Amino acid sequence: MELKDKVIVITGGGRGLGRAMALELAGKGARLALVDMHEADLEITAGLCMEKGAEARGYGCNVTSESAVETTFQDIARDFGAINGLVNNAGITRDALLIKAREGAVVSKMSLDSWNQVINVNLTGTFLCAREAACRMIELGSEGCIINISSISRSGNMGQTNYTASKAGVEAMAVTWAKELARYGIRTASIAPGFIATDMVMSMKPEALEKMAASIPLRRLGKPDEIARTVSFILENDYISGRCFEIDGALRI
Repeated sequence: MELKDKVIVITGGGRGLGRAMALELAGKGARLALVDMHEADLEITAGLCMEKGAEARGYGCNVTSESAVETTFQDIARDFGAINGLVNNAGITRDALLIKAREGAVVSKMSLDSWNQVINVNLTGTFLCAREAACRMIELGSEGCIINISSISRSGNMGQTNYTASKAGVEAMAVTWAKELARYGIRTASIAPGFIATDMVMSMKPEALEKMAASIPLRRLGKPDEIARTVSFILENDYISGRCFEIDGALRI
C-alpha cells in the first residue's frame, strides 16, 4: 500500500503510541482519522499531524460502545470517502494478582470489574472497530489493512490475567481475520511490543526503569517511533497478513 493520501484510522490516537503512529504516517502523506476518548489529546495530535502537512481529524469515541463505534466509522467514511487502514491501538491495564493469600488466607482477588474493563476495551473494542472498518472497506471497494496492537504479555505475565487474555485474543483475531477477509483484499496483522518508553512508562521511578531495562537483552526500552515504523512497514508491504511482529529487544516474558 502506498501510504500517500490513504485514510488510516488509529484508535487510542490521542497520545503515547497512537500519537507516534500518527506522526509517522503523517510524514508519509497519509490522511488520518484519530479515535480516542480524550478529545483534548486528539486536538493536540491532529495539530501535530497537520504541521507535517497531513490531513487529520479527531473523533471522540468509546470503543466499548457498539453504537458509538458504528457511528464513528460511518462518520469517518463520510468525511474522508474511504478507509484504507485501521490500527487497533486503544487499550488499558488494570493489573492485579488473580489471588493474593497470606498464611493460608485469601486477602485479595482480581475483581470482576477489573477483568471486564480490560476485556471490554482491549478485546471487545478491537473486535468492534475491526468489524466496522472491514464493513466500510468492503462497501467502499477499498482494499485495506487492519493491525491489532497485542503485547509481549500475551504469552502470560504475572499480575495481568485480564491483560494477557485480551492481548492473546487480539493476536488470534488477526490470524482469523487474515483468513476470512483476504477474499475482499483486506490484510490483517498484529504487533507485540515489549517495554516501550511511552510517557506513562517513563513516569515510573528511575530504579524501576533501570531494572526493567536490565531485563532486556538490548539493555534499553523500545522507542514509540520504533513501533510506529513497524505499523508503517506492515501497511506498506502488501504480502504481510496473519502474522504477529514481536518488537521487544529480544525480551521474552
